[in-house]
Amino acid sequence: MTTPAATTPAASTTAVRTPAVTSPPAAAARGRRRGWTGLLLVPVLLAGCTGEQDAGPAREPSTATPPVARPAAAGPAQSLEDAYQQVITDVLPSVVEIRTPTGLGSGVVLDGAGNIVTNAHVVGTATAFEVRFANSATSYPATLVGTYPAEDLAVVHVEGAPDLRPATFGDSASVEVGTIVLAMGNPLGLSSSVSNGIVSAVGRTVTEPAGEGSPGATLPGTIQTSAAINPGNSGGALVDLRGSVIGIPTLAATDQQLGGAAPGIGFAIPADRARDITRQLVEDGRVLATGRAALGVRVTTLADAAGRPAGVGVVDVDPAGEAATAGLRRGDVIVSVAGQDVVGTSQLAVVLAGLRIGQSVDVVVERDGTASTVAVVLGELTAAG
Repeated sequence: MTTPAATTPAASTTAVRTPAVTSPPAAAARGRRRGWTGLLLVPVLLAGCTGEQDAGPAREPSTATPPVARPAAAGPAQSLEDAYQQVITDVLPSVVEIRTPTGLGSGVVLDGAGNIVTNAHVVGTATAFEVRFANSATSYPATLVGTYPAEDLAVVHVEGAPDLRPATFGDSASVEVGTIVLAMGNPLGLSSSVSNGIVSAVGRTVTEPAGEGSPGATLPGTIQTSAAINPGNSGGALVDLRGSVIGIPTLAATDQQLGGAAPGIGFAIPADRARDITRQLVEDGRVLATGRAALGVRVTTLADAAGRPAGVGVVDVDPAGEAATAGLRRGDVIVSVAGQDVVGTSQLAVVLAGLRIGQSVDVVVERDGTASTVAVVLGELTAAG
């Protein structure tokens, strides 16, 4: 197995992909109508005695209700609203809807040549798509350029679309907690939708659930946001108020007690990482340099008698890798890496995501009932994952 390295180690977070949706909801549910009780204040003009003669007959009081003027937003509030609207005007034309034979997701225009970044789980196994731009009823055909499931990224190429508006990708390494952000995409099939929130945390390592033959990607260094991330948002844009895409919304946390997505906790792949991976996909059709650490082994999760994860079994060892040099063999059970216990492949992936290529780490393995420690110099994760 090969698993990636992040710049900052972080605890694993259980999360759920924002899956493609098959169709928009038939109608929005009506909320309970709130009752409002108010007083309409009608000014009355009173004629007072001033000791002077009346200039003419007294007018009858008007019974018409004067128009109620909407108060202007306060200065800072108006400025924030203006900033939201400007960012939406600038960036939304760069966010597209991607339809596959089985569902839909979102994407962001990378360049004027028609390349669009999205999530690998949005494209799935499809190679042909329909792309629709914001506020447009016209769809254009698109084909797959390349996909990298290990980090849930893919690129598709749209044909014949005029006036492409490439998005501006920002420096996600400089993103700070508290940054105001907008999430743009097609949640639940509602095209060109925008939600707002803040950056809640940075440097989160999260693991997607397994599905469709995939063990679930481990994503290092993700941006956590309170902006709503729903099915269909996947592959869209997380944008700051400068109009820069700082992340690709990908998944939402799950509520372990109640089930389902946990509101206000979503994750986006950092723009820096998306830019690096998509550049390789566009230029080479595949990822040649992952920049993530790996042991150089293929592994599987072992279970105890109760069916609970009980260790990481080595299925195969790269004969040219450092693990083989260190003495790891097929049949070994990995129980600890770099001082951190591991009981399953997802946990091992999270640990390796916080380590560096070329770093020497202690690996504790059990063989024939005996535990031993070996030092392994970490290699690089291959594109095959």
